[in-house]
Amino acid sequence: MKILVSNDDGYFAPGLTLIVEYLKKIAEVVVVAPDRNRSGASSSLTLDKPLSVSEISPNNYVVDGTPTDCVHLALTGLLKFKPDMVVSGINDGANMGDDTLYSGTVAAAIEGYTIGIPSIAVSMAKHKPKHFETAALVTLDLIDKLNSQSPKETPLLNVNVPDLPYNDVRGLLITRLGKRKQADPIIKNLTPKGHNVYWIGPAGDPNDCGEGTDFFAVKENYVSISPIQIDLTNHKLIEHMSEWLK
Repeated sequence: MKILVSNDDGYFAPGLTLIVEYLKKIAEVVVVAPDRNRSGASSSLTLDKPLSVSEISPNNYVVDGTPTDCVHLALTGLLKFKPDMVVSGINDGANMGDDTLYSGTVAAAIEGYTIGIPSIAVSMAKHKPKHFETAALVTLDLIDKLNSQSPKETPLLNVNVPDLPYNDVRGLLITRLGKRKQADPIIKNLTPKGHNVYWIGPAGDPNDCGEGTDFFAVKENYVSISPIQIDLTNHKLIEHMSEWLK
């Protein structure tokens, strides 16, 4: 196999280093990752300036752009081959529910998926986790399962892993995305020169978090695997709106 790895925490992130180490046991690995932390970048592309790419070691590239920039560059000319899979992560912190709208980790996987490549976004369900190795082992398990199947569609998977030793994880659950409450209010500060500045407030607590959701699975010490898609069309409204437009 040939696997393209990216992330949104930056090329120096411990989760990236560890997942690469484990993936090299089963595949040829190429890393194309941002030069700094780009958490919350979502699927943004850099269109107002050229991008700089540095090969800091063989098959290890650093880009001064977003996670989506990294995967887009890799798949549209930087690499001389089409990888068999894109793996994004391992992220420091969860990407569950509404987080997926903003996540650079998920966005990197989405970019691979849009080009028809099976893609997996992998996140630890806790900030500053102790057990990145658990997520690495889970990723190898999941790749093995995917390779033994013949999926009807190209898979795009959002994976969240409890911060536990591998043997303490209760198993894998296929889940749907839950929902969070509204984010906390913005945080207003004053600069030394008297200008107002604002920090985005923390994400809201889980709201739709019952059985079957990613929040529930992780809370119960299972790995959450959510098959996701990028079709934003509200199909339920098409017929209704077609009628009233007449």
